[in-house]
Amino acid sequence: MTTKPLSPEVPNALPWLLVSVLVIALDQLSKWWVLTSLPEYTAIPVIEGFWNWYRTYNTGAAFSFLADAGGWQKWFFTVLAFGISGLLAWWLARTPRRDWRTALPFALVIGGAIGNVIDRQLHGHVVDFIQWHWRDHYWPAFNLADSAIVGGAIGIALFGLLGGGGTRRDGEPGGTR
Repeated sequence: MTTKPLSPEVPNALPWLLVSVLVIALDQLSKWWVLTSLPEYTAIPVIEGFWNWYRTYNTGAAFSFLADAGGWQKWFFTVLAFGISGLLAWWLARTPRRDWRTALPFALVIGGAIGNVIDRQLHGHVVDFIQWHWRDHYWPAFNLADSAIVGGAIGIALFGLLGGGGTRRDGEPGGTR
């Protein structure tokens, strides 16, 4: 699998990393608000019967995967997030700037991943605070970084895997060149 850089006259999609910076900033601001304003483990209804603010912490990954692993998972998820973010940034450098269907999902995943890494390194866990539920059925709490990761992953699947991104040369992200 070989990847060819864009020709010099086609600007790359690296400026889309500004979306990543925006995601990180909004994520960290929202978590600062949570840590300074919400009590721990107390549901505060936003929309009665559906949505609560609920400050909790996750030392693992999605759905608390590896939450009780003894501490090594902090470094595992940090390395994983940097590895995936680096790969996505490398692909952004090979994606035409106008190819928003590729660039935007990559930028969302990068921003979300780095937002959660900041939490892991500052606090030793990820701060979660959005809780959805229906009657007595609760979805695990999450945060804005998680939302960006999921939104980006859905975008990658819809635009990339399902053909929305156009044709590609072997090993290259994005659409038609």
